[in-house]
Amino acid sequence: MSLIDTVISNKSLGILLVEELDLIGDVFKKHLHSQDDDVNDLCMHIERYRGKMLRPTLVILSSLATMGSDSREALDDRHRVLAAVVEMIHMATLVHDDILDESDVRRGGATVNSLHGNDVAVMLGDYLISKSFHLCSTLGDPSINLALGEVTNTLCEGEVIQLQNKNDLDMKQDVYLDIVGRKTGSLIGACCYLGAVLGGGDDEHCESLRLFGEEMGIAFQITDDVLDLMGKTEITGKSVGRDLDLGKLTLPLIKLRDGLDESGRREFNRIVGSRDKSDLIELLNSSNALNETMKTAREMVVKAQSRLDVLPAGPARELLLELSKSVLTRHS
Repeated sequence: MSLIDTVISNKSLGILLVEELDLIGDVFKKHLHSQDDDVNDLCMHIERYRGKMLRPTLVILSSLATMGSDSREALDDRHRVLAAVVEMIHMATLVHDDILDESDVRRGGATVNSLHGNDVAVMLGDYLISKSFHLCSTLGDPSINLALGEVTNTLCEGEVIQLQNKNDLDMKQDVYLDIVGRKTGSLIGACCYLGAVLGGGDDEHCESLRLFGEEMGIAFQITDDVLDLMGKTEITGKSVGRDLDLGKLTLPLIKLRDGLDESGRREFNRIVGSRDKSDLIELLNSSNALNETMKTAREMVVKAQSRLDVLPAGPARELLLELSKSVLTRHS
């Protein structure tokens, strides 16, 4: 079951969330509108990037869970604006990631960089970031701008650290976890934290939800890195095998490397150095690396779920638990 299927299948909240996501999409489109047709065409093209709408969903669910509510009356326009803001930031990171990863496919369609070149894609990503903070300022709460500004700084730091560690076959697991915590966990954590803030949560609730989001985000990225190695473009909807091509050492490779003896390590270095995916898959399948990788992801999900114990019982908290579980079974 996909992340969005998990949301829709929840009878008590499914309809509310689907309707809210439509309203958030309207805010997203309205604020991105430009007087320039070329800019509008680009923005229309990246609407397919919105896919799962996980981050807006987490804003809404975190707020409802904090209040112990499943009622639309508990939500207002602030929730929809914040949800649109975090999705714009996320879209910007995807556009920029596609440039760095030299990706041709995203959500089953051509990437902006493959269609229009890197120059246009860079400026579109910048436009999305600029628009996101312009929209965020309409909330009239500087603390939200500050929190999201810190997150975008953290995202950029994570990308720089990853670039500095390209082709480092000795990179340690804690460095990998730091990178994915910054690049993926930080924004998902902010979605949950700020949703709780809008829900009137106390410090304990807000911090617990931030940690829930960060740890769920790390597990999400671990499974994403497995899909990059083992998935198929027609199922994942995006280019696969790019991490290996670009010399990024992800957790499956780190687990594989650390389980090899000296001769196996020499073979590992040869395979990764030559970007030989078929030999790498064969080596992975003959090892326990993928099981160990998914074990780490499961441990991260269990840790994330424990953060929700401080919240009042209710459908929103239960759906957050279900969403965290679905991270482990995703195929796209």
